[in-house]
Amino acid sequence: MRRTRLAAVLLSAVIFSGCAAAPESSSGPSTMEIPATTESTSESTTDAETPAADESGVYVVDGYAAKLNYPLDEKSVEYAAKRFEYVYEQYLRDNCENIFVSVIPDKNYFLAEQNGYPSIDYSELTSRLVNKMDYAEYIDIYPLLELTDYYRTDTHWRQEKITDVAERIASAMGVAVSQEYTQTTLDVPFYGVHCRQSDISVEPDSLTYLDNDMLAECRVFDAETNSYSDVYNLELASGDDPYEIFLSGAKSLLTIENPNASTDRELVIFRDSFASSLAPLLAEGYAKITLVDIRYLMPELLGRFVEFHGQDILFLYSTLVINNSTIIK
Repeated sequence: MRRTRLAAVLLSAVIFSGCAAAPESSSGPSTMEIPATTESTSESTTDAETPAADESGVYVVDGYAAKLNYPLDEKSVEYAAKRFEYVYEQYLRDNCENIFVSVIPDKNYFLAEQNGYPSIDYSELTSRLVNKMDYAEYIDIYPLLELTDYYRTDTHWRQEKITDVAERIASAMGVAVSQEYTQTTLDVPFYGVHCRQSDISVEPDSLTYLDNDMLAECRVFDAETNSYSDVYNLELASGDDPYEIFLSGAKSLLTIENPNASTDRELVIFRDSFASSLAPLLAEGYAKITLVDIRYLMPELLGRFVEFHGQDILFLYSTLVINNSTIIK
């Protein structure tokens, strides 16, 4: 009964907060566009030097599509840091000791500057954020990633390519995770968000997910709908956004419950949609993982739905969200 009441309150809170889909996500409760920033930055390029992206900002290089993420919005980085600090001061300072932050580079990191398109300074963005989060230990995953770890037509990374990222993050947090999975590729073409943003000609991606006996036993609780589901919702593979097979897409508050965990440790991930495919790869290390998306749930309301009591904490965000952080509530 209590979960039913909380689900109703949470759904009202999400609707009231005016959920806006993040620019990194190919799905979400809304399709609100984030206005382009006009703030000047140190990056500059001339029209003569810049290849043409289309009207939506999408360009294609060697079969990979990306949408420009430029210029660096220093105020956006600062705003994200302030919202994270609010979460820390309000909920974590007196309740949680093991706090981590990791930043996911978007695809432009591998494509833009190298091919003459304007690019933000990723080192500066990351250091600006991390330096304002001195309460969190930084986990650097940049060196583990390369262009082929991402979908050609979508913003996200490919789950089958990021087991080393999961291992790096888990190791930093002091837990062990499996590297043994069964790899299944769906028999449907995956046309990602860039195909819906722009009239581009790119071969579709394939969509692959990783499973094992442990993940098959895990259950995912959706606090909005007060319902349980599997880690992978394969019914969504034929929908508008097949990436939603990972944890059923954009959700404000989820928990992954691992009944066979060898530990009682818990993890809370403050995240965007990149974590939908990463979180299952961390499940072996925890009895419970709570995923909080403060793009859809205001931090001021968080204490009504999550009790903080010594969990590990991970702030995991893509540079697309950090550089467009007005979508954070």
